[in-house]
Amino acid sequence: MPNYELNIAHLYGNLMNTYGDNGNLLMLKYVAKKFGVTCHTEIVSLHEPFEADKYDLVFFGGGQDYEQLIISKDIQEKKAALTNYIENDGVMLAICGGYQFLGHYYVGANGEKIQGISALDHYTLSQENNRFIGDIVIYNEEFNETYYGFENHNGRTFLGEGERPLGKVVQGHGNNGEDQSEGVIYKNVFGSYFHGPILARNENLAERLIRLALKQRYGTELDLPVESLA
Repeated sequence: MPNYELNIAHLYGNLMNTYGDNGNLLMLKYVAKKFGVTCHTEIVSLHEPFEADKYDLVFFGGGQDYEQLIISKDIQEKKAALTNYIENDGVMLAICGGYQFLGHYYVGANGEKIQGISALDHYTLSQENNRFIGDIVIYNEEFNETYYGFENHNGRTFLGEGERPLGKVVQGHGNNGEDQSEGVIYKNVFGSYFHGPILARNENLAERLIRLALKQRYGTELDLPVESLA
């Protein structure tokens, strides 16, 4: 059996772990192991360069306002490398704050405008004395898949050019509570407000990410045998 490997960057993994978002990494490793794939994970954090050619998959979780303010300055140093990774079809999962940082800017709960890296063409506004909280269900027509999760966010995100939603809201609020969109897909980037973590309840999405990352690394669709981990 071929010995396939994937290198995963956990972007600011020591700072961004709201509502157990790091559990997404555990799910990625679980799915990869079922496919007979070995994952190597490392945190890329403050004052550390992001080497776009080094990684096959990037995970960027959510965080609190204090940590995100710290990251907002540092991530500008990684802007060119992250944008290059994305534009070259690098695979990424970005949740909540990580999702917001990929866009032009987000407005914090205190009204402060925080710059993103403009790798994606969305922006995020805040709500006054309100949050979108609760169970959420969305449907992705392109993949014919339904995703289940939990949302808890003050931000209202509006997608831009070249972006399509991860799914249409069936139950819940989604990106902004207005247009029935939730999350984003741009090239091989998947963004969402789902906590929980998202991949624990949606193994089909975890499999999609692993398959995309393997295709990017090895240059072709792989016929992956599925091992039983029961």
